[in-house]
Amino acid sequence: MTVSDPDPVERLLAERACERLIVELVRRLDLGEPSTVSDLFTPDGVREWPYDQRRIEGREALREYFGSRPVDRLSRRMCTNILVTVDSPDTARATTYFATYRVDGYTEGSLVAPRLPANIGHYEDTFRRVDGIWLLASRTLVLPFGGPTERLDSPARS
Repeated sequence: MTVSDPDPVERLLAERACERLIVELVRRLDLGEPSTVSDLFTPDGVREWPYDQRRIEGREALREYFGSRPVDRLSRRMCTNILVTVDSPDTARATTYFATYRVDGYTEGSLVAPRLPANIGHYEDTFRRVDGIWLLASRTLVLPFGGPTERLDSPARS
């Protein structure tokens, strides 16, 4: 869908589908379904972080990667400035800014004192429509502000 495409409704529907993928990925990571994030990618989908030359390719590898998240991790990602550009009827790209609040050692039901984000950066995503469904083809992490994940102290036992 190029700029000259006369159908703005199709463009808006594609933009919204891609935005929804971005938000759904974050929901699955933060609220307990991390291994299912791979289902949002094309079968040959890629997630990469050029800083440490990390590249995960293919749904099964993505399922294993996202599913290996520590079970005691508490995280919330705040995504904003989502800008989707539809390039054709079946391809699009987006830039999304994010801040990640994250700790390990979380105990269900406890309240964690506010802290600074562990990471701040943006994602560069590409999308492809497969059999009428928009999926992530690639996600590249750009992380100019990052640090280790804090580990909470174990609660005192009586």
